[in-house]
Amino acid sequence: MRQDDVILIVKNQLTVMSVTRNRGAGQAMADRISAKGVIPDDDFGSDALDLVEITGVIKWFDVAKGFGFIIPDNGMQDVLVHVTCLRRDGYQTVLEGARVVALIQKRDRGYQAFRILSMDQSTAVHPSQLPPVKTHVQVTPTSGLERCLVKWFNRTKGFGFLTRGDGTEDIFIHMETLRRFGLTELRPGQTVLVRFGDGDKGLMAAEIHPDVPAPIGRAH
Repeated sequence: MRQDDVILIVKNQLTVMSVTRNRGAGQAMADRISAKGVIPDDDFGSDALDLVEITGVIKWFDVAKGFGFIIPDNGMQDVLVHVTCLRRDGYQTVLEGARVVALIQKRDRGYQAFRILSMDQSTAVHPSQLPPVKTHVQVTPTSGLERCLVKWFNRTKGFGFLTRGDGTEDIFIHMETLRRFGLTELRPGQTVLVRFGDGDKGLMAAEIHPDVPAPIGRAH
């Protein structure tokens, strides 16, 4: 056999081996996808596998802080729900007592709502309907409903002061009082309607409402 014939045979064998190897790798990938139907879940991460669907009731939700908790019906620990989760699913806020269906996920500090699938507000309780909480920020009103001006209010600190005008004593207003009457914040210079009483350190707001101007009638 000539040397050229030997070289040609070796080249042909190497070509056949290369084609067989590539075809085997491709077939293995095809078999893998065909057997699964889709690319395996582990290629996408494990977050989607950790979600659990629950039903429950809103324990409380603090608009100022931007979070609250769900009490699951199945008896597991309370579930944190953040305002970003609500807004992602089209809800701006949620009231205490509302029923929800949610997808939750285990995090480092406990369970947290990942999605709000549905919400039933028919069982919710408006803040103004909640029973008074016996704390140092509650007083018995001794005044009528008076128009006051917001002097300043700091939502981070959770309180501020109102004034009835020059020469009058400032009225302390606590964030808890705002929440009980469905308000989330106050702006300096804003006019509000207030009933107040005597607190430990001075006058304190017991009730607060937005000041809605009455419509002006036409002169005849």
